[in-house]
Amino acid sequence: QVQLVESGGGLVQAGGSLRLSCAASGPTERARAMGWFRQAPGKEREFLATISWGINLTKYTDSDSVKGRFTISRDNAKNTVYLQMNSLKPEDTAVYYCVAGQYLSTEMAHYDFWGQGTQVSVSS
Repeated sequence: QVQLVESGGGLVQAGGSLRLSCAASGPTERARAMGWFRQAPGKEREFLATISWGINLTKYTDSDSVKGRFTISRDNAKNTVYLQMNSLKPEDTAVYYCVAGQYLSTEMAHYDFWGQGTQVSVSS
């Protein structure tokens, strides 16, 4: 089993920045794609971004909610994926989940492994 450990969440004021990290361990050949979803209170879980191993192809949500503000990156040597979040808004408040799977996808069902989630809270 691939294990994912997230860090970097917390409380930040609107307009601030956070960088989430997710370190993968175990059979990381099963984590060729790593990404992030989030779930806000009372809302469905939503896809944010994903990145492939090696050449670091990326795919982002089509939603305008995070475009231009969130950036995904990956350190293949460390098996770690990052989500840089800038210009944070109160509506970004959610639990953020790291995911890993075999290929790039925007679908939850295509990710075999999930982290425990990290809370991000943005105050106005």
